[in-house]
Amino acid sequence: MIPRYSRPEMTKIWEAENKLRIWFEIEAHACDAQAALGVIPKEAAAVIWEKGQKPYTPERIARIDEVELEVKHDVIAFLTELAENVGEEARFVHQGMTSSDVLDTCLSVQMSQAADILLTDLDRLLAALKKRALETKHMVCIGRSHGIHAEPVTMGLKFARFYAEMERNKKRLTLAREEIATCAISGAVGTFANVDPSVEEHVAEKMGLTPEPISTQVIPRDRHAHFFAVLGIIASSIENVATEIRHLQRTEVREAQEYFAPGQKGSSAMPHKRNPILTENLTGLARIVRMAVVPALENVALWHERDISHSSVERMIGPDATITLDFALNRLAGTIEKLVVYPQNMLDHMNNFGGIHDAQRVLLYLTQNDVSREDAYRIVQRNAMRVWKSYGIDPDNPDTPAELDDVEKQAQEHDNRFFFFMSKDEGLTKILNVEKLTKLLDEDSISYHTKNVDRIFSRIFGE
Repeated sequence: MIPRYSRPEMTKIWEAENKLRIWFEIEAHACDAQAALGVIPKEAAAVIWEKGQKPYTPERIARIDEVELEVKHDVIAFLTELAENVGEEARFVHQGMTSSDVLDTCLSVQMSQAADILLTDLDRLLAALKKRALETKHMVCIGRSHGIHAEPVTMGLKFARFYAEMERNKKRLTLAREEIATCAISGAVGTFANVDPSVEEHVAEKMGLTPEPISTQVIPRDRHAHFFAVLGIIASSIENVATEIRHLQRTEVREAQEYFAPGQKGSSAMPHKRNPILTENLTGLARIVRMAVVPALENVALWHERDISHSSVERMIGPDATITLDFALNRLAGTIEKLVVYPQNMLDHMNNFGGIHDAQRVLLYLTQNDVSREDAYRIVQRNAMRVWKSYGIDPDNPDTPAELDDVEKQAQEHDNRFFFFMSKDEGLTKILNVEKLTKLLDEDSISYHTKNVDRIFSRIFGE
């Protein structure tokens, strides 16, 4: 992954120094187990640790690369360079093992290390979402479906919803980490013909893994597919949050926006711009992470006991997906921590269309007072459409100003035009006592819609 979207801790996991150190530890622990079985001398195992356990400096890595150019095999190049350091005892290294024992077990370690970082990232994001949810718990704003005003919600509910989603993602990643953390030291085609199963058990314990119950020459790739699929889901959840922020930051909405730092510039051409660049970036990064999912799924099907069609794929998607997701989670956490919200704009938008957000409330009231649902719907919709028209929105005449009748003109003097139209509806007065309806409409509309916010929060946060 390019440095622009990389963080050092995650990047180090995939660097040659860490990979080769893990390779050595796998081989050396296997030697200890072989020595305990009497397969190799205990003295040889001790020498391998003593002479082989040296930092993988740029010079050592360059030497391995040099050998690989000749032998065209990365593990053989590693073993050759190790023998140059260890000496005669190196002949006992890799007893009964095959290259995939080293490569797959190492990949399990690296993916486990990456998952640990990602879980920490999720903890930071969860903390930020919870803090903002509690801060904005009762901050009322209009809910939207299809991008159109629906009924009131609170900004806190938005944050709480994203918190619950990310908490599910943490559970998914915890399980995926558990599934990927397996060790295979089973030899060619996985039969343990040339290496005792106790060697695998010993290496697994030392490397913080569990023995793979049954491998071929490789660890089954359904494990890896699950891991990358979970990363893809997390990336989609990041995009979910980012998309909400991007919509809320639109100039005509401006209910929330990314923090705009002093000295920050929004456009090379237009000095007035304050663009949602962080969340736009997160939308793009989510695509990169999801890009790994299909190749990981396609890696599950291998020929017989193994082929290496999966290898080149994993060398790329392993680093790219985890490094990108690590960066994205931290960028999103920082965005949430500093997100600016505008409660007055939220209230203004909610009240911009004359109370039509209470349409369902009135519909239900009518059905509970001897009006059929069909008649109630027609009554409520008829008056809601008049509200739209009173604001100059006439879909039948989009090119000309809406022609208003006397009642529609009178409604322009009222803040709650929907309630006004309902009280003037002659069809309604014939079937229902308007005074009862007026009393209902005069009651606090907002508390009606938000009365269960505390209950929802208790489900999410247990508070």
